[in-house]
Amino acid sequence: MGQSVIWVAIDDRLAAFLTVADEEKPGAREAVEHLRRLGLQIVMVTGDALAPARAIAGRVGIENVVAGARPEQKETAVREAQATGARVAMVGDGINDAPALARADVGIALSGGTDIALEAADVTLVHGDLAGVARAIDLSRATMRTIRQNLFWAFFYNVALIPIAAGALHNVRSLPLILRDLHPALAAAAMALSSVTVVTNSLRLGRR
Repeated sequence: MGQSVIWVAIDDRLAAFLTVADEEKPGAREAVEHLRRLGLQIVMVTGDALAPARAIAGRVGIENVVAGARPEQKETAVREAQATGARVAMVGDGINDAPALARADVGIALSGGTDIALEAADVTLVHGDLAGVARAIDLSRATMRTIRQNLFWAFFYNVALIPIAAGALHNVRSLPLILRDLHPALAAAAMALSSVTVVTNSLRLGRR
């Protein structure tokens, strides 16, 4: 069952066995499934012994397990993954996790963890909920999409209107003069519309 066994003696005579086991965080399995749906490869790197580590990993749906890892071995595991060209996010909350958190492309610490883990990480999940890891990745991807969309709209307005402002339509007699020479009022309205488009698009992130 992956439990650790403690021998209890009274007056040098064996009196009992106690077994202790780590429990996975609530919602851990759902969080792992969400991360896998995002296309991520999940690896558990832990200082625990192999049997308990595999028991926990099996319950939350993680197949790749590195057990018995010391702090420097956790950092090495991150570095080896990076050497294959992978971008690595490390999630941890303990002192032993700090080197790996600092080495990872993105270190994610859980609130309530040790101070050194929080200091080494790039991101701290305030609620300490593993589901927040997937939400953070979702939000970061949505933010990058929004940035690219905003850059497109900002450049679109400029690319479309700068030639008109330079007189590209001046000789097109079929157009009204206000359009041919891009009246300053229209230029100001276009600039305002560009800003409104970018801000409105950015505000959609608030619904996530």
